[in-house]
Amino acid sequence: MTPGTRLLVNTQGERYRFDPGSLSLELMLTGGPGPYERYEIAHAPADLAEWFTGSRLALTAPLTDVRIRPAEFAALKELRDALYRVAPALAHGEPPSEADLALLNDATAETPRPRIDPATRRLDWAPPITGEQLLGAVARDAIELVAGQRAGRVRECSAHDCYLLFFDTSRSGNRRWCSMERCGNRAKIRAYRARAETTAQ
Repeated sequence: MTPGTRLLVNTQGERYRFDPGSLSLELMLTGGPGPYERYEIAHAPADLAEWFTGSRLALTAPLTDVRIRPAEFAALKELRDALYRVAPALAHGEPPSEADLALLNDATAETPRPRIDPATRRLDWAPPITGEQLLGAVARDAIELVAGQRAGRVRECSAHDCYLLFFDTSRSGNRRWCSMERCGNRAKIRAYRARAETTAQ
């Protein structure tokens, strides 16, 4: 599967692919505060280190030798909790809080360093990749969603019973669904049935 695209499972056990289009929004899929605790998959630093190897960062180059210390793990989870406030605010056209913006700003000190591997002459990330660097990468991505060239394109799925958030990368800027395999397909089925009922009347 392409890095950054995640395989999700709904409450009925159906599997579908979801591309949130953004590293910071992707991190939210690892769990979260309150009602999102039941989706938690990052129970220890090693869990999150493994998760990052399949993240959007791997679109640039493979991630190997990822090392997340306990304090960095806690900071990544704190940032993730803030994203659960920032991203919905953006999707609804509301300003994020000053406290959450300060948290994003304060987290950007370090990021993974791209380099040319001397042995292969290919792009890779300079090892080790630390939790602090990952924190910075996620925070910088989130800042771009708030105030960068990508601002204004965070969306919430249009399905009435789905709250997945994504960055709209479509050229037209009118992506509506988290996934065509799930909510988009359900909408098509409902529209087809509605047309069939109207024709039958």
